[in-house]
Amino acid sequence: MQLVHPTAIVDAGAQVGAGTAIWHWTHVMAGAHIGERCSIGQGCFVGNVRIGNGCRIQNHVSIYDGVTLDDDVFLGPSCVLTNVKHPRAAVPRKALGYAATHVGRGATIGANATIVCGVSIGAYAMVGAGAVVTRDVVAHAVMIGTPAVRAGWACRCGETLDALACARCGERYREQADGLVRL
Repeated sequence: MQLVHPTAIVDAGAQVGAGTAIWHWTHVMAGAHIGERCSIGQGCFVGNVRIGNGCRIQNHVSIYDGVTLDDDVFLGPSCVLTNVKHPRAAVPRKALGYAATHVGRGATIGANATIVCGVSIGAYAMVGAGAVVTRDVVAHAVMIGTPAVRAGWACRCGETLDALACARCGERYREQADGLVRL
C-alpha cells in the first residue's frame, strides 16, 4: 500500500513501490521508478529517474532526469542534483542527453548541498550540509566545503570513524583506492 497525499501529482506511468509515501505538493513524472518503503517529502519533483528501496527524500528536493539513487539513500532538505553541465535557456539539451549522476547505497546528502551532474557518490558516503560536490566521491567518504573535500570517513551506521573503527557499532574498515571496505 502507498500513501499519496491529495495535493501530490503522480503521473500515469510512474511506478511507485509498496509502503512508499509521497507528501504534499510533490510531482512525480510518468517515467519515474520509486522503490518500496520510500518517503518523498513535500514540494519535491521526481523526474524520469530510478530511486531504490528505503530512500528518504526530504522537503523541496528536485531529482531530475539522469539521476539514480541506490537503496537507502538520504537526501536532506533542499539539496540539489543537477543534470546539465552547461545550461542555457535558449539552447535545448534534452536531445543531447543528460549527464548521469549516481548516488550509492546508504549515502547521505546534507541539506542545501549541491551535486554537480556527472559524478558518482560512493556507498555510505556523507556529503555535509551546503557542500558542493564537483567530482566523484569514494565509498564512506565524509565530504565538506565548497568545493567539497574529504574530511574523514563515515561508518555504515552514519558515525564518523576514528582510526577506521566505529565507536558506536564496532565495525572496522580498511582503506583501498575506491574508499573503505568493511572487515
